[in-house]
Amino acid sequence: MASSANEEAKPKPRLIVRLGIFLASHHILFSALCCTAGIIALLFLPSLAKNTYLSENALIPGSANTLFSTEDVLEANRFAKGIEAAIEESRAQQMKNLGAEVYYHEFLPDRKCFHPLKFFTSMTNNMAAKPNGTYTKFGINTIGIIRAPRGDGKEAIVLVTPYNSQGVTPNELLSLALGFSVFSLLSRAAWLSKDIVWLSADSQFGEYSAVSAWLNQYHNPMFLSHPVNLDTKMYGANQILYKPDGTTEKAELMAFKRAGTMAAALIFKVGETRKYGDRDSVTMYAEASNGQMPNLDLLNVVHYLAVHRQGFRVNVETFSCLLSSSWLRVIAEVFQNLGSVLRKINPEWKLDVTVPDYVEGTANLASSMYNQALGVPTGSHGAFRDYQVDAVSLEFAAAFHLKNENAKSSFLLRGGRLTEGVVRSVNNLLEKFHQSFFLYFLTAPSKFISVGVYMIPFALLLAPLPIVAAALAGGSKTKGKSVDECKTKGNADDLQIEGGSWKWLKSAKVLLVIQFWAVLVSLLPYYISQIPGAMPIQYAVIWAVLSIAILIVLYAMFGSPSRAGVEWKLVKATMITFITIGMGLMSIINFSTAQLGALILIPMCLVSRPLRAQLEMNFLPRTVLLASNILLTVLGFPPAAFLIMKGLSKGSWTVDIVGDFWLWMEFLWEWSSATYLYVFLVHLPCWLLCIHVLLHPCHQHESKMKQE
Repeated sequence: MASSANEEAKPKPRLIVRLGIFLASHHILFSALCCTAGIIALLFLPSLAKNTYLSENALIPGSANTLFSTEDVLEANRFAKGIEAAIEESRAQQMKNLGAEVYYHEFLPDRKCFHPLKFFTSMTNNMAAKPNGTYTKFGINTIGIIRAPRGDGKEAIVLVTPYNSQGVTPNELLSLALGFSVFSLLSRAAWLSKDIVWLSADSQFGEYSAVSAWLNQYHNPMFLSHPVNLDTKMYGANQILYKPDGTTEKAELMAFKRAGTMAAALIFKVGETRKYGDRDSVTMYAEASNGQMPNLDLLNVVHYLAVHRQGFRVNVETFSCLLSSSWLRVIAEVFQNLGSVLRKINPEWKLDVTVPDYVEGTANLASSMYNQALGVPTGSHGAFRDYQVDAVSLEFAAAFHLKNENAKSSFLLRGGRLTEGVVRSVNNLLEKFHQSFFLYFLTAPSKFISVGVYMIPFALLLAPLPIVAAALAGGSKTKGKSVDECKTKGNADDLQIEGGSWKWLKSAKVLLVIQFWAVLVSLLPYYISQIPGAMPIQYAVIWAVLSIAILIVLYAMFGSPSRAGVEWKLVKATMITFITIGMGLMSIINFSTAQLGALILIPMCLVSRPLRAQLEMNFLPRTVLLASNILLTVLGFPPAAFLIMKGLSKGSWTVDIVGDFWLWMEFLWEWSSATYLYVFLVHLPCWLLCIHVLLHPCHQHESKMKQE
């Protein structure tokens, strides 16, 4: 009676506790359902894309009549012919004639080298100089500034036109002509309330290097204490000598000038002429470093003016190999039929996307997600985003031959009006872009997926991890309290650790050793890259050999997981807990990297089970589980994952996986991509822990306890 009264007096656990216990007892089914739902939700994203819209009412694109006329086109043609003929009157002098403030900015090529601190600090002093302080090879940017007649000089709009000063191509001449004609028009505009900065970026070392060097000097002034001898092929600015005392004729042109805070930036250039198509096209590039994107309103303004005002076809980057994928078309047909059924149930559910739209949207979505996950800017606009300035790159693709004067004049007219329209819209802003989205994926130039939608697949994939970790730790704890197991231990301390609640310390020790190894592996390229004259495949082999040697030494010093006697369930629970923390942190830094990593890591870790433990299962489950473990483990190996990403992005599977993997990693660390840190501090340790789980010896006393 007393015991029954005590049981009735005990309060029932809360609903959330009972729900957690229920899910932990059915964690295998719960994990399978969540992972399946997460993958289906990810495939369903193109059907959930919304049409873009303007959130900032002040932009009002296309509300004013454009002033760019045929006279500006004629001026552009004269400018292009003048530069091509190498006349004495330089570009700087022509900009001065417009009433603009002009100056030159010299910069050195950015030394792309690995340094661990580049991931955490801003290393701006990255110039290559001779010991005596003279520079032998450098570039020169030409900058013109128009002061706004209705402004106070506190804000500015930046226009960027890249060109190679060592050999200007006809396309670059057309880009410079377009930039100069727009700059000339804006110098006469009475409606300007923001300063206009035109940057002619010398791209002989790359477009990004030229723009990044100028932005670095713009925001972080740098003072030189020695003379700089400029000697480069530049029209009208050959062999300029600049000294700090300012006694030379060109000293005024070398004085760095600034405008106001940058409201937005527009980078435009004319790409290669297409041999097909009936319309000129514009390709938008928006991805910046570590998945950063400009405000969506800026892209919406460009798209609206280009399509509805100037008749351009607007494109975004895509995975061309997916456009002809047969299995993707099958999935598209299934989703189209499912969407038709759902629309009959509720007409407001407009999910019946056509097969061509779904395939194109998936290819664009995969490209957008890949470029963001890579963490490397797709153009020089990424340099602006590093300073929290919204910028977009436009690459015009002409559908005519450049010698066709009539078609070229029509192209210049529409391109100039497009640029003028974007400047007008940004000029109307009273504050920085903030109304629209900063976190989104593009499935088309006019369709996007917001952060509230694309978080759903990631949340579904991540949801079972805490439940599975709790279930594994709880099952291991129950086994740890077995008296028969505790009696086999030597002393009281070992008995307390093995049978009590502190036995997870051994699995934590294993994790710390592997994590320390991963940190050392991520730092090895700093020393390996200093070996002169080696090939990429040789670098990669040295990297692999040293990594294996360091792992063996660490296991000899601290003990391997098999020698430590840690239960495989505890190792797996620790691994899943580490994945949960790592994925959560990575989703804040670069969500696309976390999303793609979750697709590979989470199924691999959830399915992992010791190979010896699988021998007790029936033939069919054992075969399926063994095949799944081997397949997911191979796909989870970083070089194999790189091969898949490379094949999808390039459409070619013929790749030197060893040498190209080194080049890929070198590419990531040169750009200080957070994906490099993810690969070696999250992905690689989890993969190694998964290998330890698969190869766990599974002591015989565990099987005896199961039989009892």
